[in-house]
Amino acid sequence: MSRLEVRKKSKAQLVVDNLYEDLERRIIASPPGLCPVDMTASFLKLFHAQTCGKCVPCRIGLGVLEDMLEDVLDGKATLETLSLIERTAKAIYDSADCAIGYEAGRMVLKGLEGFREDFIEHITNGHCSCHLEQPVPCVALCPAGVDVPGYISLIADERYADAVKLIRKDNPFVTSCALVCEHPCETKCRRNFVDDAVNIRGLKRYAADHCGLVPPPECCEPTGKTVAIIGGGPSGLSAAYYLQQMGHQCTIFEQRKELGGMLYYGIPNYRLPKERLAEDIQNILATGVETKMNTCIGDGDGEISFKMLKENYDAVYISIGAHTDKKLGIPGEDAKGIEIAVDFLHNATENQNKKLNGPTIVVGGGNVAVDCARTAKRFGSSSVSMVCLEKRDEMTASKEEIFETLDEDIQILNSWGPKEIVKNTDGTIKSIIFKKCVSVKNADGKFAPTYDENETMEIETKNIVFAIGQKTIWGDLLKGTKVEFVPNTPRIIADKLTYQTTDPDIFVGGDVLTGPAFVIDAIEQGKCAAESLHRYVKVTKFGAHMTIGRNRRDFIELDKENLAIDQGYDKAPRQEAGMNDKVDYKHSFKDAHLTLTEDQVKIETSRCLGCGASIVDPNRCIGCGICTTKCEFDAIHLVRDHPECSKMVKTEDKFKHILPYAMKRAMKIVFAKKTPEDKVAIKKHKDYKKAQKQAKKAAKKEVNK
Repeated sequence: MSRLEVRKKSKAQLVVDNLYEDLERRIIASPPGLCPVDMTASFLKLFHAQTCGKCVPCRIGLGVLEDMLEDVLDGKATLETLSLIERTAKAIYDSADCAIGYEAGRMVLKGLEGFREDFIEHITNGHCSCHLEQPVPCVALCPAGVDVPGYISLIADERYADAVKLIRKDNPFVTSCALVCEHPCETKCRRNFVDDAVNIRGLKRYAADHCGLVPPPECCEPTGKTVAIIGGGPSGLSAAYYLQQMGHQCTIFEQRKELGGMLYYGIPNYRLPKERLAEDIQNILATGVETKMNTCIGDGDGEISFKMLKENYDAVYISIGAHTDKKLGIPGEDAKGIEIAVDFLHNATENQNKKLNGPTIVVGGGNVAVDCARTAKRFGSSSVSMVCLEKRDEMTASKEEIFETLDEDIQILNSWGPKEIVKNTDGTIKSIIFKKCVSVKNADGKFAPTYDENETMEIETKNIVFAIGQKTIWGDLLKGTKVEFVPNTPRIIADKLTYQTTDPDIFVGGDVLTGPAFVIDAIEQGKCAAESLHRYVKVTKFGAHMTIGRNRRDFIELDKENLAIDQGYDKAPRQEAGMNDKVDYKHSFKDAHLTLTEDQVKIETSRCLGCGASIVDPNRCIGCGICTTKCEFDAIHLVRDHPECSKMVKTEDKFKHILPYAMKRAMKIVFAKKTPEDKVAIKKHKDYKKAQKQAKKAAKKEVNK
């Protein structure tokens, strides 16, 4: 007879078994809405790790299959790749020597059969379709993903502080955006199907004006991780706000004496009063953000080196904006009296008593150009004209801005581009010559203006402001890092979802990444960068994946041709706030825009169609009611379909009812008459529990050796 041998599990095997148990629990508790392609790739890696590697289908085939699935997730695959994945999985399924191999192949084949559209969505559009089933348009089109229907509902209930809290979950600049946001959320508002979009920005302003002092939420316990943020504009401040809440200490390095970036230095006071901007900034700083003002990053005297930042901080976020002008390269652009939009608005912020003599020409058709033109009017210029390449309906400036510009007697000349600046003998401006712009973009939709050189226009002027865009000058800021640039451009190469550069601990966002954009875009990038930075510096043993579980919030528009609109909707028109007659808004730097009245707010909130209403899946909800106690805004309520079938009591009195029932049940179990089968089952259960306890003790002793 062979000798009896009892093999004990090694310490490593015990740990592996525990990991398998953890994995089993995670799979059971897996939430809905995960990317099925990502899950398939993850399970395939698990199969590959389990295989012995003796047969070719497992050793080589599973590795090839892994690589192809990664290509699908990274957007590198084609539809031909999908066919190749199917053939490879079929070959592994047919030829593998063991269950691990052919089950891996079968899993991939089942995935291709069950959610092929998700594979195709990844290949053609670079993202998963699991979140794209008719999203709420106002939420999907808000770059920051703010819960618009949620805070409109809270405003309707006169819970203005709660509305502000809800907005701050995705956007810390509540007051600023209530005044200057481009409100893209309104462009696809489904109320447009009935009449006009809901005045979302107006409602937000009402909440911001009536909420009182709303402190920021409590931050998590400090993680010991630190993040350096270069640039104190909306993107950098937003990143700091959310990182602080996650427990990471942030330090903002700002070159200027005031925080806010272009919100402070680029938007005139009549649109965004500095004291209102300060409300948002103070709320952000209240989370514990550290700031170092009047501080430059570089290798010069009195500057902090980038190398020092990398050595002393766990990660760096760069959000320095785009504050340098672009040159046209036309004759005479060195004449005296020419100003650049960024400098012009910056100086206007510092000195609102400046005077401009004679007429002023502003070149450009965006919101920055509008701000320059209206500021020049307030500086006393005898006449102000805006000249831009675009047609009136193609201008990038908002409709409200264009309307107010024309209302202030500022002329807008469309479809003209600058050709030459004529100078006087003393180098000052005499006039500017424009040429007719035939088209602004080419067939591919890219900026490529074409002109009719024979049709020109000359305008005499004394002042010219160019508002034709900005760019970033890097200098030696990133010298010695692994950061790469797009060839022949000042744009950094960074991941479009995570904002991580080719140097892993350096992230970028805001105008420095995208070029000049809207405030809400910079805020969104700061928030998303905070999520990426959190994952990068995460204090768990294995870190965190940078992309899994990220919601890209892509928007699929409702089919307008397949709608049946009920005619029973209310006919209340869109409510608009007026102007303060006591303020000379055409010449003053004071904000003359009024807030909606209380009655207007009630009307406007009632116009919302409630697209964000949620319906609980009855097959998943067990009716425990915990969600109703955890919702900060008391937005979840349970309604019983059959109240007669159960007895409801207050939470405070629950033990008065639970304890008597529990005691009665326990006594019944202990003293109830038992059959022989019951006795055998009870004995087996006791023996099993005893064996389990002994096994755990033995395993613990083995681990401690």
